[in-house]
Amino acid sequence: MPQRTRRTTIDRRTFLAGGAAAGALALAGCTAPAPAPTTSPSATATATGPDDWTSLASAVRGTLLRPTSSGYATARLTENPRFDDAKPLGVLEAASAADVAAGLAFARNTRTPLAVRSGGHNYAGWSAGGASGTDVKPSLVISTAGLDDVRISGEGTLTVGPGASMAKVYAALGEAGRAIGAGSCATVAIGGLTLGGGVGVLARSFGLTCDQLTGVEIVTADGAVHHCTATSDADLFWASRGGGGGVTGVVTSMTFDTQAAPQVTMFALTWPWSAAAQVVAAWQDWALAEGAPDQLWSTLKLLGGQTHPSGPALTVSGTWTGDSAALAAQLAPLLKAVKTAPTSNVATSHTYQDAMFRYAGCADQPASKCTTAPGGVLDRVAESGTSHLPTTTLPAAGIAALVAKVEAAQSVVGLTEGGISLDALGGAVSRVGAADTAFAHRSALMSVQYTATFADGASPAAYDSYVRGFRTAMGQYWSDTAYVNYADPSLSDPGQAYFGDNLAGLKSIAKKVDPDGIFAQPHLLD
Repeated sequence: MPQRTRRTTIDRRTFLAGGAAAGALALAGCTAPAPAPTTSPSATATATGPDDWTSLASAVRGTLLRPTSSGYATARLTENPRFDDAKPLGVLEAASAADVAAGLAFARNTRTPLAVRSGGHNYAGWSAGGASGTDVKPSLVISTAGLDDVRISGEGTLTVGPGASMAKVYAALGEAGRAIGAGSCATVAIGGLTLGGGVGVLARSFGLTCDQLTGVEIVTADGAVHHCTATSDADLFWASRGGGGGVTGVVTSMTFDTQAAPQVTMFALTWPWSAAAQVVAAWQDWALAEGAPDQLWSTLKLLGGQTHPSGPALTVSGTWTGDSAALAAQLAPLLKAVKTAPTSNVATSHTYQDAMFRYAGCADQPASKCTTAPGGVLDRVAESGTSHLPTTTLPAAGIAALVAKVEAAQSVVGLTEGGISLDALGGAVSRVGAADTAFAHRSALMSVQYTATFADGASPAAYDSYVRGFRTAMGQYWSDTAYVNYADPSLSDPGQAYFGDNLAGLKSIAKKVDPDGIFAQPHLLD
């Protein structure tokens, strides 16, 4: 069995604000056509290449691990233990774009199924390379986890490998006094996060992570290495900004614009569960209001399960990047609208780097410890999830349905923690055109994530049923949208749910650069 890290009181589902702990975890119209596919004048395809495992191992500077190789048992694992039964045909730990091109050539020449992985957080398990229940055959996994260098130029440009964890990225940015807006999970790789859009804790003031992307190096199915920007290979650049990972190629490097790192005030408020309906209604009116300042971001979490034996937990937490003295005035309308007084109200000011590490569950830890690898302070967690990207708020009946589904988590046998998280969008996210990037959901008011965690080795069926049933229950109030980074194999019209009016353009680009479907993932563009 692979070595496992210990469970600690610090994990990626807990945010610490001072001494208080708060428990963690439509469509916009298309105004212009997507860019037409083009061919990079500098891209050179790999016409030949390895045609057996031995020649592939000899062709790469990185490491090819087969089932009998030392290190394979660990390399095959993703961050979600529910997919630990995956036995990929091989794991190519790429050390360069040339290694990726060799792996793609091998897959073409031998007709070997392919899976692509950066951080290994895919909810559907597609990056595991052949786990049961994923509709993925045993595959060659091309892992870009080792492409994790992080560099920041004097002009504030971030150049980073797609395998760099957010903990590593945040540490480098913080030391340089720079910042980007990105997610709160320390072990998520910046590649997968960005390619799917990148919802994060500074989204309202910074935009999605993909909105800050200025260039990508990407290897397409023919082995060509493209250097893409808004003016060069614009079609591939467009698709890389919210079109999902492993759709048009394998990204091997990314560049981002950064901003001066702000001071971040983190806040957390909790209420008794009896106030749940009041809080949901008040939060919608407060956090999602058209006039809400960009500097204010928040998440509303309603979570039940075995972690909460006395009943579900109710929390509003978030960030304020304005003058910390002004936060009280920003929170006042919410507190006034909820007639029940909060049981906890904590706000603390932090540097950007410290705040991001606290969100990641790694307060006072170095980036090297903010990992699930041996010696890290985090643990892998078996989980199930799905999503919505609503453009409307809930009426009273919808709020009642939401509260009831969270309460139902208490009766799901073996459910460690489950429920719903509503993350505010709008602000800078909404000021990008729906067709300007592959991420189409610019009118979404919030990102909604339905989650369930459970014991390693447990059958996921009951927990998948819970989160998908929750989504179905809310479907009568919210249109059939979804966030591609929370991939859900049960969606009836996945491509439309993920990409809306941008689906046709994305499919056209994918067909142009991958006519043989080397990168085809189950149902992603269906």
